[in-house]
Amino acid sequence: MSTLSALVNVHFKGQFGDHEGKKEKDLLKISEKKNLLIVQIVQYKNSKISLEDIEIDNLKLKDTPLDVIYNKNTRILWNGPKTWLLISDQKKLIKDLLEKFKETDFAITDLSHSRAVIEIEGFKAIEVLKKGCPFNFNVLEKNRSINSIFNGIVFTVDMLDNNPIKVRLFVLRSFGESLYHSITDSSLEFGYRSV
Repeated sequence: MSTLSALVNVHFKGQFGDHEGKKEKDLLKISEKKNLLIVQIVQYKNSKISLEDIEIDNLKLKDTPLDVIYNKNTRILWNGPKTWLLISDQKKLIKDLLEKFKETDFAITDLSHSRAVIEIEGFKAIEVLKKGCPFNFNVLEKNRSINSIFNGIVFTVDMLDNNPIKVRLFVLRSFGESLYHSITDSSLEFGYRSV
């Protein structure tokens, strides 16, 4: 049995919106990210384990709001007090997580198949997000993340880069198509390329 992408019925390659006569670099690029390991890590309130003692893929957990710790393969987003979202292209990391984190101190939940992941790249990416989200994106910096809403849909934003702007949006799989339509509709005035 094979798994289907959350956006299999809506994400089609091509150019859309006001793209005519624009240079490739001036168009937004919208893509779906697949085959990522997405794991929620929650440290229980009664846990006495120090975060200094924990390392995942050579990264140490930090309980600092909005921070993202990262390396080439893995990003760990602060998602709330003693709560993190690990995103990696190394699926085998789940085994290490389950071995390292004791059930008495942490809850480890694999969310990989319950999320749709949309990536937007381009200088107007923030303008797209401003159309449906109340957060002040002028203060969102590279390697920071937030939880918010876009047109009533709860999502997580991970700022991967700021030159050009590159963001990843994480949403519950069941809302993936709705968020995708909202994002692409907001992108029409700038023109976008779906890859």
